[in-house]
Amino acid sequence: MKNAEHILILRFSALGDVAIMIPIIRCFFIQYSEVKLTIVTDEKFFGLFKEFNKINLIAFEKINRHNGIFGLWALFNELRKKNPTAIIDLHSVLRTKFLKILFRLFLFRFKSLNKGRKEKFFLLKKHNKKFKPLTPTIYRYLDVFSSVGYEINIEKHEFPPKPILPKIINKKFNVKSKKWIGIAPFASFNGKVYPLDLMQKVIAYLQKDNQVFLFGSGEKEINQLTIWAKAYENTYIASMELTLSEELALMAYFDLMISMDSANGHLATNMGVKVLTIWGLTHPFIGFAPWGQPNSHNITVDRQEFPLIPTSVYGNKVPMGYENILRSISPKTIIEKSLEILLNQTSS
Repeated sequence: MKNAEHILILRFSALGDVAIMIPIIRCFFIQYSEVKLTIVTDEKFFGLFKEFNKINLIAFEKINRHNGIFGLWALFNELRKKNPTAIIDLHSVLRTKFLKILFRLFLFRFKSLNKGRKEKFFLLKKHNKKFKPLTPTIYRYLDVFSSVGYEINIEKHEFPPKPILPKIINKKFNVKSKKWIGIAPFASFNGKVYPLDLMQKVIAYLQKDNQVFLFGSGEKEINQLTIWAKAYENTYIASMELTLSEELALMAYFDLMISMDSANGHLATNMGVKVLTIWGLTHPFIGFAPWGQPNSHNITVDRQEFPLIPTSVYGNKVPMGYENILRSISPKTIIEKSLEILLNQTSS
């Protein structure tokens, strides 16, 4: 392997899709320690890569510097000066396709993610749905690396040592006194959000014997988390006072993360945590389940009752009669599965 090799990776958003890269990068450096990596992504995601000291990060500024065709032209010129030996596009959207044209005009090696749109189309159809598991996103990412000559063995993955707990957490909580459970009750679309009145029952029960850390962003979400934190003694809002890298450090000490089909499940699994994922209008078969988690850690709605599941990739398409689909999952089901996972960790 030549020291001059330099891989440029494009993945501008979203948080969960960027987080899926982390196990791959860990394995990449195990096998290709001399290769330079540059990643172009949103600056607010830089905290994901704090564990790596050999990565060059470039901020993609969608609103300002890199807006429109002229902005992408400026980004191209900035990236071209880095002299990459190959460009890996893990986003495959109009912006990166435009960059692909420019890079190839200048004879750069450029490979893009195959999102499996055709397979997803048949999985999401209302009629004649082909309900079968699709290739998980992390393996689609690996295929792109392979296409430019980097075969990565994901089985060689190693979790990094646990980071130091954020000072504010270390002062307030004793890591050995209770089991620590993270709960991320929100998602980008309501079709993936477990009803809050039912989630409150889950929190109320689990916090009795465990320390519960809540995650969420946005004024409305924080207001709801504040209500729960005030109502229950062993409940704390983690995302109010921590940066992204500090949230990851905290997650590393969790015994369990309960997440919707959202980024927090990927963040937690990257830290070696058991993740229980609750699915509404989406489904693990689409390929976005947290990597390395057993299928038994997915709680899904009954497809005999709701055969149109999954309805979309993002949970934004709500067929008539599917508005309250997540109410078909009882808090008891989530609580019992959570206790089962915690018990298995204690006995193992």
